[in-house]
Amino acid sequence: MSWVNPDARLAQKGFDDYMRDGILAALDTVLKVTQEPQAHLVGYCVGGTLLSVTLAYMGATGDTRAASATFLTTQIDFTHAGDLKVFVDEEQIAATEKRMKELGYLEGKKMASAFNMLRSNDLIWPYVVNNYMKGKAPFPFDLLFWNADSTRMPAANHSYYLRNCYLENNIAKGKAEIAGVQIDMKKVTIPVYDLATREDHIAPPQSAFIGAGLLGGPVRYVLAGSGHIAGVVNPPAKKKYQYWSGGPPEGRYEDWLQSASENAGSWWPDWYQWFAGLHPEETDARPIGGGVFNAIEDAPGRYVREKS
Repeated sequence: MSWVNPDARLAQKGFDDYMRDGILAALDTVLKVTQEPQAHLVGYCVGGTLLSVTLAYMGATGDTRAASATFLTTQIDFTHAGDLKVFVDEEQIAATEKRMKELGYLEGKKMASAFNMLRSNDLIWPYVVNNYMKGKAPFPFDLLFWNADSTRMPAANHSYYLRNCYLENNIAKGKAEIAGVQIDMKKVTIPVYDLATREDHIAPPQSAFIGAGLLGGPVRYVLAGSGHIAGVVNPPAKKKYQYWSGGPPEGRYEDWLQSASENAGSWWPDWYQWFAGLHPEETDARPIGGGVFNAIEDAPGRYVREKS
């Protein structure tokens, strides 16, 4: 499955469209292909915020097709949304919305620049010094390549996100709606694995902690070392960083961290143990195509080759 990089034709696609035509349509397709009644869902960053809202919608409408959810560096409550809130007030959002109205979308480079400015000493100035001033060629670095591979956001979708998350925190307060349904995070009662990263400048760990505590089901909150990307994409074989685990996300984040256990290496084996506890049985990977849906083309698909 591949998400298109939106242009002006999709300007009016909002959060509810991304839920219906994105997550729920994908879920429909996966369950038709696998002939299974449920699927396990994963959301990363704003994708996790969208997933949490979708799960609340599913809970409110009696949709039981989600077996579990894994949130990676995801914010549901935006009280402590970090330095990004510097860019969010009524005046700045109005200016952004005016620009998006002209184009139909938020340019990918705008969002990438905002993230980079939050850690300018790491993500901007070393490259100005080494590449521009010293004339050195940039060294190949996969995470920085990923970081630079930005995507656009439709105007309606980004406006909903800025106002209901960063500006007014309506999703956490239970004041937001999606597809005509009031969002109540207590309706999310499925098992959840919630991963935050300790040095995250986009989704600070204390922010993810508060959001995890809003959910209505069992939550395993885990804190990984490093930041928003490297802390998540940390293969166990590298034996890098560490992670902290403890009780459920209750009380103060600082108290939880003080009593948590520190574990060496990647968090992935911990997630696998949690997941295997839900479904210990294993099965062979299914062949692609030949059933209800056939493959369109080889992964990753044509969309990722489009330039922003």
